[in-house]
Amino acid sequence: MRKILSCEFNLDTACVELRLADGTLLSIDCTAVENELANSMYQRSELDWLLYTDPLAYAGLILNGDPELYLKAVTEKTLLD
Repeated sequence: MRKILSCEFNLDTACVELRLADGTLLSIDCTAVENELANSMYQRSELDWLLYTDPLAYAGLILNGDPELYLKAVTEKTLLD
């Protein structure tokens, strides 16, 4: 992976913006990601929490990870006895 110089969430555009060492600017449209991936309010909440607390991890999950698997794991429903 190329070296990341900066990563931040832009509240005005609802995008995570990554600036790479070679001058490339990547912008991840978070609204589009949520519309495509999140099937419940819990999944949207998890993506929002990750977005606001660690935008670099959010970008890594979307670009390199398996977001569907991640969302299933962190929003798994457990029944109380």
